Amino acid sequence: MLRDGKIWIANTEAGEPVYMLPKMSNRHGLIAGATGTGKTVTLKVLAESFSDMGVPVFLADVKGDIAGMLEAGVDSENMQERIKRFGLAEHGFEYHRYPTTLWDVFGKKGIQVRTSISDMGPLLLSRILDLNELQSDILTIAFKIADDNGWYLYDTKDLKAMLNELAENNKDYAAEYGSISKQSVGAIQRAVVALEIAGGDQFFGMPELDIRDWLTVDASGKGMIHILDSQSLINNGTLYSTFLLWMLSELFETMPEVGDLEKPKMVFFFDEAHLLFKDTPKPLLEKIEQVVKLIRSKGIGIYFVTQNPRDIPDGVLAQLGNKVQHALHAYTPSDQKAVKAAAESFRENPAFKTADVIESLGTGEAVASFLQEDGTPSVVEKVFILPPQSKMGGIDDAVRDTAVKSSMLYSKYAVAVDPDSAYEMLDRKNQEEAVAEATAKEEAAAAKQQAKEEAAAAKAAQREAEKEANRKKRAAKSVGTTVAGTVGREVGKKVGKQLGGKFGQTLGGNTGAQLFRGLLNTLLK
Repeated sequence: MLRDGKIWIANTEAGEPVYMLPKMSNRHGLIAGATGTGKTVTLKVLAESFSDMGVPVFLADVKGDIAGMLEAGVDSENMQERIKRFGLAEHGFEYHRYPTTLWDVFGKKGIQVRTSISDMGPLLLSRILDLNELQSDILTIAFKIADDNGWYLYDTKDLKAMLNELAENNKDYAAEYGSISKQSVGAIQRAVVALEIAGGDQFFGMPELDIRDWLTVDASGKGMIHILDSQSLINNGTLYSTFLLWMLSELFETMPEVGDLEKPKMVFFFDEAHLLFKDTPKPLLEKIEQVVKLIRSKGIGIYFVTQNPRDIPDGVLAQLGNKVQHALHAYTPSDQKAVKAAAESFRENPAFKTADVIESLGTGEAVASFLQEDGTPSVVEKVFILPPQSKMGGIDDAVRDTAVKSSMLYSKYAVAVDPDSAYEMLDRKNQEEAVAEATAKEEAAAAKQQAKEEAAAAKAAQREAEKEANRKKRAAKSVGTTVAGTVGREVGKKVGKQLGGKFGQTLGGNTGAQLFRGLLNTLLK
């Protein structure tokens, strides 16, 4: 509730109001306590107050009991007793609904939330896929190659196409981007398939969420309360926490620097916050700490909701100036240490021992400390949290369906689109390469056939030339033999006549003819 321009969140045991200052509310906060101690009520009271101030709010509905904010609270004997005890009636307390937009990563219980693979980035995606360091490096290379070539990564189909490109052409990319193991690429591909089976593929696609759609107020000026149904999403703790971290990163990158404001531009409640830091690699943890430190200068307040303050790393916990600690139970030595650590995070109140009070708190009770005007934390006080003005508990399916489809944002995100991206671009590239390869093979085969035909023609021409040469040689030989025989015969006749008369003439002629033919044959060989 708002009172005197401040967030009235609780009363002390003496009945004094306890406030959070709007201009200090972007210094972040912590709501902690065991299950069933009243964390959800505290969250709702704060969210309602921010909405009343005109500040948009985001929160995750892990148990399905927050969506009731879109309906007015229901009166009861218990509520009347609390209204009387807090003196709420004199300050305008009344049951009413709050402007609420319901969202769902799976698109079943709210407006579909999507982002692109490229927008998620390799660091967060590696966490979702549970990749080791080498695989994360290769995924980063895949993003770099896709970016360098203008291959847009919108959905898991695009990512698988990109990974397949890497596996098939890893040697071609090695010189410029480094060694790429096919085995590691295969491991990433299997992780992507597992993500699809778990339903994560519905989260990646277009149109992607424009985070500026959350920075809205209704017609009366109340801040819109955006509720993400997380009952199914929480089953995959890594996807849940990484999705919320992505939203923080989007806000951080989208929002301009505004410095200190009189009230936040938006407040973000991170339920089950321990999941964000569970098994988180050091580079990502450093990123989280950086975002938490710097995002308040952009007017964004972050409130972590968890069971135990020890769930939050010291570097992040140190940034949380507004704290509400519900009961913790110390059944073991480890629990006792947790209670002591929680107590020591508050500014001591000499009136009581904080650790003892934390153990004895009832439902709806807490110890709390909020930042004062000068930025220092107030002394810790035992407080009683105010009741919410909206309905406690969930909503039925008919109410939910009406709320979802009546939202102005429903039509913007309801239908998925599949623009030209890496899958289509790489498919065209592969087809062009296949055509080029087939053309090259055809041209090579044609060239080979032509060379074969030319060789055959040359060989045939050579044979014809040899035949012609042999024919001419035989003709020359025939003429030469005839001439040689005639000449030899005449010479032989003359010699034979001188030696042996007519008989000698005949014998000499025959012998001369044979000698001259033989000599000619010897010369023509």
